[in-house]
Amino acid sequence: MRGCSIQITGLEASAGGQRILGPLDLSVEAGEYVCLLGHSGSGKSTLLRSIAGLHDATKGTITLGEVQLCDAGKQLVRPEKRGIGMLFQEGALWPHMSVEKTLKFALGACGVPKSEHSARVAQLLKQVQLEGFEKRKPATLSGGEAQRVALARALAPDPSLLLLDEPLGPLDTLMREELCDSLKALHAELGFTVLHVTHDPSEAERIGARQLHIQKGQLLEASS
Repeated sequence: MRGCSIQITGLEASAGGQRILGPLDLSVEAGEYVCLLGHSGSGKSTLLRSIAGLHDATKGTITLGEVQLCDAGKQLVRPEKRGIGMLFQEGALWPHMSVEKTLKFALGACGVPKSEHSARVAQLLKQVQLEGFEKRKPATLSGGEAQRVALARALAPDPSLLLLDEPLGPLDTLMREELCDSLKALHAELGFTVLHVTHDPSEAERIGARQLHIQKGQLLEASS
């Protein structure tokens, strides 16, 4: 796996008739790990959802590698065809599905042949250090385990870009540190590009990521 660059130009997004993001320009190199820091309501999650194709931009362009994803508010590539993995805040696991069924569903959605599902599930669970959890359901998992399953689901499409929306928010301090270290190790091993949304600068510092600050839908400054 190799990460792709991201180029965003003049991006704007609205909700309820009001602009909530942009105009915003952003450039991220292939394989880079970038943290987007800002308070609740600053536009961080809207930016991620726009890149993933889950929120329609009203203006601007988004390009992943050599592929333009949207232009002037028109989606050019459907969300499931973008090769992007996304870890939502709180994990958002399906409560009626076992870990195995969750991952097989995700693999099927991104076009992986059924004949490869069992081997890929085993590989994904090894990557997030949850071997043997195939039959477990969300209600039986700790907060950290549930987030690791959600991370495995995000890795199912073998993404060139991983979007993380407050992935450590629901966890206690120890679990936050453990998952933070796991993300850093997976990034080093697999080489995907990462955009990691958080309100906590210590997460970015622990990972060693480039930091971008967003406020009222605008990028303000960057630091290394």
